[in-house]
Amino acid sequence: MSQLSAAIVGPGNIGTDLMYKILDRGEHVELEAMVGILPVEESDGLQAAQEAGVDVGTEGIESVRERAGDLDIVFEATSASIHTDHAPVYDELGLFAVDMTPAAVGPLAVPVVNLDDVADDVNNVNMITCGGQATIPLVHAVDRVADVQYAEIVATIASKSAGPGTRHNIDEFTQTTANGIERVGGADEGKAIIVLNPAEPPIMMRNTVYTEVPADADVEEIRDSVSRIEAEVQSYVPGYEVTLDPLVKENHDLDLDDTKVLTTMLQVEGEGQHLPEYAGNLDIMTSAALGAAERIAERRGADVAEVVE
Repeated sequence: MSQLSAAIVGPGNIGTDLMYKILDRGEHVELEAMVGILPVEESDGLQAAQEAGVDVGTEGIESVRERAGDLDIVFEATSASIHTDHAPVYDELGLFAVDMTPAAVGPLAVPVVNLDDVADDVNNVNMITCGGQATIPLVHAVDRVADVQYAEIVATIASKSAGPGTRHNIDEFTQTTANGIERVGGADEGKAIIVLNPAEPPIMMRNTVYTEVPADADVEEIRDSVSRIEAEVQSYVPGYEVTLDPLVKENHDLDLDDTKVLTTMLQVEGEGQHLPEYAGNLDIMTSAALGAAERIAERRGADVAEVVE
């Protein structure tokens, strides 16, 4: 099996949480370095990396250049504008980039839905949004057995888990998630809404997924499809749980002669390595990034096996 050597660029909360995930349960991904732009004494993430025995760099993209010969893959945990600048450098250095920013330089990807279809043709994949990673698998699960004409998702997260970046990118969240619902999930039309809930104690990340399907769609077949993809997502997001199986609910506000609307709910509980358990919205991004890298390593291993045979 192929083993990928990785660097995390961006030692903030997301990058630090990802570091602990790789160290805890990375099977085919080895963490070689954590890279930032501040001196180690001014960066909690770089200090945590040093304490964990991970090599650190403080010169940003230049630190990646210096280590490029020892790396296969980089996780971008900075910002959209920075990744837009970094992406051509990663490409020049022959590094595969897993982008956790809204930059979307590479194709939108969800590990259990389409990563295998795009990873062989590109060197950069975008992890969409937290709401996208949580809900697009369910839209896809419904669409693969019943044509989804319209899908709408409502992602509710604890206000405490939404930092300045999340609050600044609300429009990008709704637009990018809607694009993912259509282009990756398979819905003819998609819409995304996010709610920041200020409740104390903070709530877990909760999502509601509405899917409009033909009136004659087999609900039991849809429930089975959703159950199967829930198990697949749980293989890399342990706290992922469908809390309401697809349910047809009468809605007298809608005129639905030929279609019906299914309601599905799910919750994401974080693993609590670096971030609080209620921050499932952040946890699912780092889990999906690691899940994507593991899948890429497996595919490279499979390619090697085919050549040997």
